[in-house]
Amino acid sequence: MSISQLFLWITAAIWGFAFVAQSVGMEELGPYGFNAARFTLATLAMLPLAFFFDRKYNIDVRVTTQAGLSGGLILFIGSALQQVGLQYTSTANAGFITALYMLIVPLIGLFLKHKIEPKVWCGVAFAIVGFYLLTVGPHLSIHKGDSLMLIGAFFWASHVLVVNHYVSKVRIVTFSVIQLMVVSVLSWGVALSIEDISWAAISISWMPIVYTGVASSAIAYTLQMLGQKNVAPSIAALILSTEAVFAALGGWLLLDEELTSRSIFACALIFLGMLISQWPTTKKVLTEAV
Repeated sequence: MSISQLFLWITAAIWGFAFVAQSVGMEELGPYGFNAARFTLATLAMLPLAFFFDRKYNIDVRVTTQAGLSGGLILFIGSALQQVGLQYTSTANAGFITALYMLIVPLIGLFLKHKIEPKVWCGVAFAIVGFYLLTVGPHLSIHKGDSLMLIGAFFWASHVLVVNHYVSKVRIVTFSVIQLMVVSVLSWGVALSIEDISWAAISISWMPIVYTGVASSAIAYTLQMLGQKNVAPSIAALILSTEAVFAALGGWLLLDEELTSRSIFACALIFLGMLISQWPTTKKVLTEAV
C-alpha cells in the first residue's frame, strides 16, 4: 500500500466515524444547531488551507462566489436531511444509504445525455436490492430516517455534479470555504428560529463538533487531496466508498448498534453495487469524490 492510498483509507475512516460524532452531537443540540456549530468551525478550519493552496492563483470572484452559493445551498439541504435523519436511523443505515450518491450521480447524468456503462447498471441493480432489504418493512413502509437519508443522497449526488461543473473554473479550496460559510449561515438561521441553543450545550458537545468540524473537513480534505494526486480516480473512489463500512463499524463499536443478518446482507449488496460501478476499466474514468 502506498502512502497516497493510506491517506485515502484514513480519509474514509474519518468520514465514516463522523456519522457517530454527528449522532452523539445531538444529545445536547438539535440537528440544525449542531450543523451550525460544526460548519462554522469547518469554515474557520478551512481558511488556512485556502490561503496555503490558492494564494498562488488569481481568483475569479464572481464565478467562485456563484459556485460557492449554489454548492452551499445544496450542501445545506443534504447535510440537514442527513442530520435530521440520524435521529431516526442507525449510523450503518445512514452511511450505506448516503453512499448511494455514488450510483445516483451517473443516473442523473442520463438527463445530461451522459452514457452509462453496463457495470454501473449492474451496480445499481445490486444497490436497489440491498436498499430494499435494508429499509423496506411490512406493507412496503420505509422508516422516516432512511427516507430522509435517501432524499439526502440525491442532494449529495447533485453536489458532486456542481463540483464537477465548477472544478476547472475556480480554486476548489476557496470554493469549499464559501460553501461551508453558506451552510453555516443557513444552519444558524434555521437553528435560532426553531431550536433552543445555549453555549452550555455547545460546550458539552465540543468533542463531536471538533471532530466533524476539523477532522472530517480540514484534515480529511487535505488527506484526500494529497492521496488523489498519485492514485487513479477509480481506485480512489473505491477506497473512499468504504466510508459506509467505517460508519457501520463505528456504530457497532461506539454506540452498541447491532445489525441483523438481513441488514448485514443488505449492506453487503449495496457495497458490492458501489464496488462494481466504480471498478477500474481499461478506459480512463473520471470520478469526483466528495
